[in-house]
Amino acid sequence: MAYQSIKISKGSHGWGGPLVITPTESKKYIYSITGGGIHPVAQRIAELTGAEAIDGMKKSIPFDEMAVAVIDCGGSARVGVYPMKKVFTVDVNPASPSGLLANYITEDLFVSGVTINDIEEYPSD
Repeated sequence: MAYQSIKISKGSHGWGGPLVITPTESKKYIYSITGGGIHPVAQRIAELTGAEAIDGMKKSIPFDEMAVAVIDCGGSARVGVYPMKKVFTVDVNPASPSGLLANYITEDLFVSGVTINDIEEYPSD
């Protein structure tokens, strides 16, 4: 399957990025861990890339199969865990690096304050 690339920019009051995401056969899941259900940001990423959105509250998958994790955390737990595991992380809240895992939260792995308007198609190589 051919996946499409997208660019995700920080939203209003957000931090980090922009991230260019291109799912692959080994990293084909958009992991939505936002309190239940597929968040609209995760759904939009899945639609544009051709990847599969997964509700992380109902199904767990290995970090190395995630093209991106979509979170809604303003604290330091999920904000840092996914970047620590080298998973591109999109926070729908306007969070910035903080807490014990702050050194893992880098602009090349993390972007925050994201809405569906901050996601756009990106030319593939």
